Amino acid sequence: MTSRAAILAGEIPGRSPLLEVSGIEKGFPGVRVLDGVSLTVHAGEVHVLFGENGAGKSTLMNIILGNYTADAGSVLLDGVALESGSPRAARERGVSVVFQELSLIPTLSVSANIFLGTEPTRAGFLDDAWMHAGVLQAFSLLGVSIAPDLPVSSLSRAEQQMVEIAKALQGNPRLLILDEPTTAFTGVETERLFAIVRRLKAKGIGIIYITHRMAEIKAIGDRISVLRDGKRIATEPVAQTSEARLITLMTGREALKIYPTINFRPAQIAISLKNATAASGRFRNVSIDVRAGEIVGIAGLVGCGKSAVGRSLFAEERLSAGGLLLGGKPVRSVCPKVLLDAGVVYLPPDRRRQGLMLNRSVKENATLSCLNLPAFRSGPLLNTNAEAGAVKRVLDRLKLSPARLDRNVSSYSGGNQQKVVFSRAFLRETKVLIVDEPTVGVDVGARLEFYSILKELCEEGAAVLLISSDLPEILHLTHRVYVLAFGEVAAVCEGSDINEAKILSSFFRETPRPADKLLATHA
Repeated sequence: MTSRAAILAGEIPGRSPLLEVSGIEKGFPGVRVLDGVSLTVHAGEVHVLFGENGAGKSTLMNIILGNYTADAGSVLLDGVALESGSPRAARERGVSVVFQELSLIPTLSVSANIFLGTEPTRAGFLDDAWMHAGVLQAFSLLGVSIAPDLPVSSLSRAEQQMVEIAKALQGNPRLLILDEPTTAFTGVETERLFAIVRRLKAKGIGIIYITHRMAEIKAIGDRISVLRDGKRIATEPVAQTSEARLITLMTGREALKIYPTINFRPAQIAISLKNATAASGRFRNVSIDVRAGEIVGIAGLVGCGKSAVGRSLFAEERLSAGGLLLGGKPVRSVCPKVLLDAGVVYLPPDRRRQGLMLNRSVKENATLSCLNLPAFRSGPLLNTNAEAGAVKRVLDRLKLSPARLDRNVSSYSGGNQQKVVFSRAFLRETKVLIVDEPTVGVDVGARLEFYSILKELCEEGAAVLLISSDLPEILHLTHRVYVLAFGEVAAVCEGSDINEAKILSSFFRETPRPADKLLATHA
């Protein structure tokens, strides 16, 4: 007979679980993160873990991995308890993970990263030949071709993600945790990953798959568990649930319209690139205009140069030809400070590495670009009261939870960290907002809030440039779209031309030039 505990964990009757998590509780000072969470994962199953940022997913995974010690409850693998608080014990028992935030060392080679901590030796020396062969074998399984001796820093984000996956597959894992594994992937790369996951399933590996992308749940999941406010709300077969029900379970409210209706009122051109070519070669002869009162999108495959275009508009990518214009006038002294003082705000795609100081407080991160403003100064000194008051007003508006300005930003979920990054657009007068991949790794609830922010800024008269690999964002939020392919503008879409078929057909070029292969290795 199936026990009550097994039923509460979403157990499948008649099958013994590979992983059994029972009654897990975990708290940190001032907050209870997990409240009696139970779930099971079976061999050969993809178990999707779904929930808002801050629901407790990452904390639960860290307990399974041995990074955290639970306050109460147990974790069994093959019916035997996993040693609490011991990452090494979890690895030795066959538990592997691919985190959303990469854990690679950029200066080391691909093979050194994959075998980091498990380096094979021969006669007291590293067995480089064995490592080289092992890397090639792993990449053969993944369907990618990356030289083992290349430094990780030379790889694109998507290639680094493949290295991370290859690293997790070393040692024949019994349980594999994939945390937002497709954030840097194109559709083709995502399908390749799904094929790998299906092969791993066939080998009897249990997989916990964390994602906020609805399409991925249906494509790859067997069962899904929904977490909300530190509790497991439900576990259901994926085939028997719907997108609307999942959103309701996740948020506790009926599913809302995700994409807002935006009243575009295009006015004067706020910022432009004219016949611009990057000194790095990442893009060539690119011309774009963004007007006040509109959202302009840049779409394209990974490596097309779209992020480099965004960086160039904030003087973070040097131009070898062409120019940058503000309000139709050339910018003579192009540097981030000049652009910031002119009302240009740039929010980078990688919040942890490019957008935040993780060991500093929420308040310090929010006001990084505002400390020279008169509103925050008392003569030569910083007016900390004015600073704290302004940050609190903005983050209350953005619904940061918990709203603790003195708390290190590293302790917040991805969606809340992104709110801290977004706060910079409201702490000073923003005439132009350049935002690159704003919703990577954030849940549906946070997406609604970010889309509302973009709508609000646009309707207040700001010029917004949205760079995104999420095609629905481009289709539903933009007034005009530039499609980049191999570093050049392949199409400009407006009105009814902003449709999936038109944009996707522009992603590819039939006969790419030799230089295109080089460009495709850069973001």
